[in-house]
Amino acid sequence: MPLIVAQISDSHLGPRTTVFQANMARIEAVLHAAPPQALVASGDVSLDGADRDADLSFAAAALRRMAGAVPLLVLPGNHDVGSDIRSMPTQPVDAARMARWAAEFGPDRFVLDLDGPGGEAWRLLGLNTEIMGTGMAEEAAQAAWLAQALEGLGRRRIAAFLHKPAFIGGMDDPFDYWSVPPEGRFALAPLLAHPALRLVASGHLHMHRMERRGEVVFAWCPPASFVCEPEIQPGVPDGDRIGGFLRHTLHADHVETELVAPAGLRAPYLEEVRAESYPRQD
Repeated sequence: MPLIVAQISDSHLGPRTTVFQANMARIEAVLHAAPPQALVASGDVSLDGADRDADLSFAAAALRRMAGAVPLLVLPGNHDVGSDIRSMPTQPVDAARMARWAAEFGPDRFVLDLDGPGGEAWRLLGLNTEIMGTGMAEEAAQAAWLAQALEGLGRRRIAAFLHKPAFIGGMDDPFDYWSVPPEGRFALAPLLAHPALRLVASGHLHMHRMERRGEVVFAWCPPASFVCEPEIQPGVPDGDRIGGFLRHTLHADHVETELVAPAGLRAPYLEEVRAESYPRQD
């Protein structure tokens, strides 16, 4: 049996998100029919968990049901805990929001070693991108944690998971809403330059795109909720505006990544579902 990690992202769940709940039910049916060795939820699991406890708890229950007996590895996104104040001035990430996340989900980062039947040996790493570049104490603590997680790998390869991608074009990108702030990329450098790294999988962009840089595949996970209109993502390279999830097959020294779009899953544009998701305040 191959070593498989399923990744879902940007489910934006809450009690009123009927379209997104239906999508998750379709994904859940696929995963229950062929369970992976681990399930990663790479952020924005909730509609507005940064301010609504009900959305966080609703998302947590849905993800636990989806995972079943499979290890569940969950990362926060900007809609779960807030983010850099330049990106989300009304919902900056702070200690109170992080504490609410911890009470519902536990840690905001993860490490898990997986071993396959054919001798495959992998370390899954997940990092909280929403504290990167903020100067919070948690940012320094995560950087120290990452240094330890990169030790003792032996022959293990690394699959890394983030909410926001590390960059859009490269490490010298200026600040934007869609990627890790430039000030936060320094802490990622030891990971991104590590010789054992083979996969960096992220969400947040609400589209699917894959790019290989050397031996590393950079994969943008499609959303389980909605896609964004191109005009609200200026400067972002275009990808497949489609809903679904990613299935990562971990081989001895490389990753095969497959887009899975279950039958019947909808990927509406944001404006089509804004009334039940993020209604305008004007």
